[in-house]
Amino acid sequence: MKQVEKKIKLFCLPYAGGASSIYNDWETKLAKNIELCPISLAGRGNRFTEKPYSNLEEAVNDIFNIVKNDFFESDYAIFGHSMGALLAYELIQKIQTQGKKLPLHVFFSGRKPVHIPKTEKFYRDMTALEFQEAVLSLGVTPPEIFKNPELKAIFSPLLLSDFTIAETFVDRPTIVPLQCNITALIGQDEEITREEAEQWKFHTTKECDIHYIKGGHFFLLDQQQAVIENINDSLGVEKHVIKY
Repeated sequence: MKQVEKKIKLFCLPYAGGASSIYNDWETKLAKNIELCPISLAGRGNRFTEKPYSNLEEAVNDIFNIVKNDFFESDYAIFGHSMGALLAYELIQKIQTQGKKLPLHVFFSGRKPVHIPKTEKFYRDMTALEFQEAVLSLGVTPPEIFKNPELKAIFSPLLLSDFTIAETFVDRPTIVPLQCNITALIGQDEEITREEAEQWKFHTTKECDIHYIKGGHFFLLDQQQAVIENINDSLGVEKHVIKY
């Protein structure tokens, strides 16, 4: 009997204002059977000259076109944090609707279950100054972006686009559960109650694991090893071998 290692592509989607580069140093820390595939969104990285997305649907369609050929070539999983988690969810809904090959696993990080509407003030309704202060208060956007007029002119539309997408509420008459295993990763100190987090279980017909990680909303950056360990535990080589 021979064991053949199965490669799994891990597509990663960033939070609002983030780029694919936030995942670059995961490559050496992921299990050896996991191939890191950060997705570059419009308006950043090697797509810097492209216009930001106008809405959630446009973003999801773009991501779908980027990854659709991989449905047939290999097994895959998807990871998304905050805005990225919403993009991942809607991407899988599109994949599922079109009858394409589903991911082995999906990781929804730093996000309330998508059927729970936002109750706080929307970023898109803020004045320019309020928006600037709110974004900076998150602690991941360099202040220089707003201090430099040229940078501000470039990045403000991108940030507004991202936060508008991140706050989009997709109102379906009923929850349409995904037909794949999911894991929800929640920061212990972020504004998501355990009661809310547990409702991710409604969003799959398969297994749902919920893990609480030390830190606030950006535990993705502060507790990187804990996040990667969760991914490796779910996708690691010992769980995905072919025997014959």
